[in-house]
Amino acid sequence: MTTIASGTDTLTRDALAVLQPGFTGTSAPSWLLRRLGEGLASVGLFGRNIATPAQVAALTAQLRAERDDVLVAIDEEGGDVTRLEVRTGSSFPGNHALGAVDDTALTEAVAHELGRRLAACGVNLNWAPSADINSNVDNPVIGVRSFGADTSLVARHTAAYVSGLQSAGVAACTKHFPGHGDTAVDSHHAMPRIDAELSVLESRELVPFRAAIEAGTRAVMSAHILVPALDPVHPATLSRRILTGLLREELGYDGLIVTDGMEMQAISATYGIERGSVLAIAAGADAICVGGGLSDEPTVLRLRDALVAAVRSGELPEERLADAAARVRALAAWTASTQTTPSTPSSAGSAVGSEAGSDARTDVGLVAARRALKVTRGAHFAPVTEAPYVAAFTPVANIAVGDETPWGVAAELRRLLPGTETGSFTGERAGAEALAAAGSRRVVAVVRDAHRHTWMAEALDILLAARPDTVVVEMGVPQSPPRGALHIATHGAARVCGLAAAEAIAGA
Repeated sequence: MTTIASGTDTLTRDALAVLQPGFTGTSAPSWLLRRLGEGLASVGLFGRNIATPAQVAALTAQLRAERDDVLVAIDEEGGDVTRLEVRTGSSFPGNHALGAVDDTALTEAVAHELGRRLAACGVNLNWAPSADINSNVDNPVIGVRSFGADTSLVARHTAAYVSGLQSAGVAACTKHFPGHGDTAVDSHHAMPRIDAELSVLESRELVPFRAAIEAGTRAVMSAHILVPALDPVHPATLSRRILTGLLREELGYDGLIVTDGMEMQAISATYGIERGSVLAIAAGADAICVGGGLSDEPTVLRLRDALVAAVRSGELPEERLADAAARVRALAAWTASTQTTPSTPSSAGSAVGSEAGSDARTDVGLVAARRALKVTRGAHFAPVTEAPYVAAFTPVANIAVGDETPWGVAAELRRLLPGTETGSFTGERAGAEALAAAGSRRVVAVVRDAHRHTWMAEALDILLAARPDTVVVEMGVPQSPPRGALHIATHGAARVCGLAAAEAIAGA
């Protein structure tokens, strides 16, 4: 494709305005600042851009010095999916833990405090919450990112999360429309398909999105999934029937529609990101999320040029691109108007209660993680009074979570029981290897979605047969029956969930 010269004409500005690219480094590269000056209106932050809160604040200030109303987006769900605390693990439990507590005031308080911290760093658009119903327990990409498998529970907590986040001045982006919970494939790798009947979709998948719209969510993110009952040909991100017909016209949603990452294989391997971006805008999307894996200027220019060329060829109506760009700018204007007037939800104090004391606002994540624990004592229960051996049975992390964020209970348990040792195990010999490494120490076996990994369940069989006093900590979806002398379900693998579990193990 012939490169279109940089300029400030309306068409070029609109094409840049609908892009949400990423970049590398902890400060803004010169090319990004230059494109902001030419019309780029959004930037996405990822773990590679994060060092400290002060550094993120300096980075966002650098961006706003070039464009004061820039949308700075981040994928900060809390729980397993964190970017702001990518190297330490999140201070907030994720959706599944909040759903396990089932206190919407607590969910609102957690979302507000997370939003307050994002706003303090200059972030004003959060690609969260996930409104997906975890109806398929073998789902490889949603799992603990969902509030749960019950439709009404997911709906009420989605609405509470949206309200809490936006009360802090940060726009919520409810995802992944029309619902990614009933899939067995990760759209980062291939195209998932949901074969549910339309009546099922109406009564299950769409209900939380209706609740989010009623709560005033400022953005909705599309899913790269094929739903034949809605559109037998196009995935949701590229479907006019789904984005315009269903989301806009039937559900009455008038905010920003953002695509999931266009570099994900469900789109890039089937349509390509340039073609996919044109089709997405034509279908009704307003913003193209790209940058999780592609984070350079040539990508931005390729997408800009593809959109401009599609308008000039008549494939993409110019008014559709202009409308998309206007919606991006409208959200930017909303976030700019909220920057100095964040409010606190009235339910926040009562949600946390006296447990957090005078520091309720900052302790709300730990309070929620403690309340989310489900602790079951077995026949061989005995308190853990000496430093144990922590055997972490580690599955391959999905791309949304990433493998750079630490998880487990060892680090937190070591503070409570000095001398605690740990090892990480995977594969068919994991149980035997962990047993040998533990020696005579008490074993704490940490698993993540044991029901989805045969080798993990078999490793627990080996450990429990030889050492019935083993403590089992499930940090994924607790689908299997409780096992072990002490079984703790944390409903997520955030750092704060590990701390709550360690407290329970050590009897603090």
